[in-house]
Amino acid sequence: MADPTDETAAPPRDLGMRLALILGFLLVCLGMLNSMPAIPGLQQLVNAVTGVEGLPIRRFSYEYLFPLAFIVMMIIVVSRHSQWRHYRDRGARLRAFGLFMDAALLVMAFTVALSYLIEIDSVCLIDQVTGERARLIARALEREVEFATMMGLPVPTSVEDPECVQNLGVWIFLVVGLGVSTFLAYNVRVWGLPLVAVAIAITAYTMITIAVWYFSGPDHNRYLVTLLGGEPRTLWDGRPNVKDVLVNNAQGLLGQFMNILLNTVFPYIVLGNLFGVSAGGQALIKLAFLATRRLRGGPAHAAIVSSALFGTISGGPVVNVLSTGVLTIPMMLRRGFSKVFAGGVEAAASSGGQIMPPVMGVAAFVLATMTAVPYSQVIIAAVIPAVAYFGALFISVVFQARKQGIQAQGEVTDDMRLTRRDYANLVMIFAPVGLILFLLITPKDAIGCGPITALFGTVASWSGNNCRIEHLPWFFELVRNSAGDAGSAGWWAAALLMVLFFIDPEIRRQPRKLVTALSEAGVLVATLYLMFLAVSVIDFCLNLTGLSSYIARDATYLLADFGGSIGHNRVFLFAALLVTMLLAILLGMGMPTVPAYLNVALLMGPLLAGLGIAKFTAHMFIFYFAVASAITPPVAIAAFAAASITKADPMMTGISAVRSGIVMFVIPFVFAFYPELLLIQPALIDPNSATGALLPGYDGGIHGPTLAWLCARIALALYLLGSVLAQFDRRALSLPEMALRLVLAVLIVTSWPMVALPAIGATALLLWWHGRGAPALA
Repeated sequence: MADPTDETAAPPRDLGMRLALILGFLLVCLGMLNSMPAIPGLQQLVNAVTGVEGLPIRRFSYEYLFPLAFIVMMIIVVSRHSQWRHYRDRGARLRAFGLFMDAALLVMAFTVALSYLIEIDSVCLIDQVTGERARLIARALEREVEFATMMGLPVPTSVEDPECVQNLGVWIFLVVGLGVSTFLAYNVRVWGLPLVAVAIAITAYTMITIAVWYFSGPDHNRYLVTLLGGEPRTLWDGRPNVKDVLVNNAQGLLGQFMNILLNTVFPYIVLGNLFGVSAGGQALIKLAFLATRRLRGGPAHAAIVSSALFGTISGGPVVNVLSTGVLTIPMMLRRGFSKVFAGGVEAAASSGGQIMPPVMGVAAFVLATMTAVPYSQVIIAAVIPAVAYFGALFISVVFQARKQGIQAQGEVTDDMRLTRRDYANLVMIFAPVGLILFLLITPKDAIGCGPITALFGTVASWSGNNCRIEHLPWFFELVRNSAGDAGSAGWWAAALLMVLFFIDPEIRRQPRKLVTALSEAGVLVATLYLMFLAVSVIDFCLNLTGLSSYIARDATYLLADFGGSIGHNRVFLFAALLVTMLLAILLGMGMPTVPAYLNVALLMGPLLAGLGIAKFTAHMFIFYFAVASAITPPVAIAAFAAASITKADPMMTGISAVRSGIVMFVIPFVFAFYPELLLIQPALIDPNSATGALLPGYDGGIHGPTLAWLCARIALALYLLGSVLAQFDRRALSLPEMALRLVLAVLIVTSWPMVALPAIGATALLLWWHGRGAPALA
């Protein structure tokens, strides 16, 4: 299945495509305005120029922004992925079907957006038109004023939003039902059946539970009873829950995922799209080749470095493979690496870009929102696992180079030399990424309290160790407004990159390239939200049925019957983690990382938390395997993309990618049992504690020697594992030696010193014995 986020696969630009690009550009303008950080004095300037007090220029009211953006997104989807255009050469019936689906999506988009405005209490569109809303607010305010006067309280000037009097009534069931059906059906064409199959299955299960409740009553096994309503069993009884599907900010069709997309992720999607067309990519690859020329792996190591750096800003494995692989794979082949290995290591490195800080793709921002952990802490948590992953990739290349007798190149070739223009282009890569890091790691409270800022006119007063800002110059106030906020950091990085684009003489000659890149970013945002609609269906269906909580509760009780205290029973915990891994890989095959992660997080997240893993750690575990699904056969989309360059067997390329990127499958188990590797306190919180206490044995601090000892053991275990998968170290490994290395790798990372220490000693003896019989390596 073609990746709908890959704009390189777009058909010739007819009228529909041009409309999609125009609306995509307008959507980007709207989204960038909405996510713009607070700029001191700008609001006052706009008010003075326009003469309109309180005219919003950023952070627009979600009640009106969300439905407007939704309509624009769906028009873009129809224009870009028109089913009529897809079927127009396949007969009259299919053409008519395509036209019907396009029209259905547009009609339902307008209907759902209008219904949202009618039903949400902060708007009540019909009541506003009839004047009923103003009368309700006036009466409510009058009562509040009378009560405050009687009780001697301050007189209120506003009241809570009243419930809508005129609404859709029972028609809301039809609107939501047809809307969900249309969105899922269109997703099949755009994102493919695997994504929608999960949503369809859970929706069907939900409808069965509703039918059981409606026709037979609530006295059944809880897996067959909906949470939609109780007694008496009337259709109206379920209306509040269906209204939540439409307007709830936490789970509705225009709820939390629209909020994530427009208020946090939007600037990063724009940034990633701009990076994809910038001239800095090739300069980055040159730099990687130059830095790794003295290593045995040469271009293979360069592929890892460039894919890690480019992947952290593009966030998509397929896009990453097609961007860096077209240069790195041919050079690997020229150096003697096999086609299968070259494609596999490129796919593994490109997929790892999604776990590489500081910008880890859309899924990482969704994870931050789902776990209520600031994105700056997610970056910190990702550091050690990312280092382990790419370090293991480096080791796999070393073993392969030894196996094939490939030597380091050493000298600088013409295709490695960096020109003055290359250095200028590298600024387009490192300046925005550096800006993101600076803003994310700088706490707001630190702005203005240092000695340097005092030189620029900052006035601060101190009370003990507490700093209070009396006056901040404009620039430092601007920095403080954006510090520590992921959305603001991405916005400034995207804005900076747009300016830096004009370093490139091609952009100066053709500024239209920048406009096109922005337009395609808007098309990508719209296509992503169609996918989010399918995930939203899964989310609210699980809430209507309670399925995930029932699974978690029953599995916990079942395991407790066999193993006592679940939180301390590592065998059952490992079994639950293994099932979660298989489910994440299965549901993630052929899917982007976001739905793969969300589907499993919604189903299995409560179970892992019930087994004693912190909520954040559980979500990180699922996130890693959602990323790993891109290189896991039989539907390894990143490996298939690499195979299209190498012309090797796609399945063998996928197997090679798994062997090179095996750490992606191992490290989540390690940090599940050793959550201190994630370095942040949310990874240590006991999910079963009502007070937010830490897991037993942890005090919330980072203990350097203990952490360093754990990391050293993990590194040694990964070395052993990598050699087994390559079947080579300093010489070929026999089957008994590979088995012994695997056993030692497991024993080294156990938490029992009486087991780990002898295993380390045995490993040292084994490596010494292995080295004695090995030929000298140049």
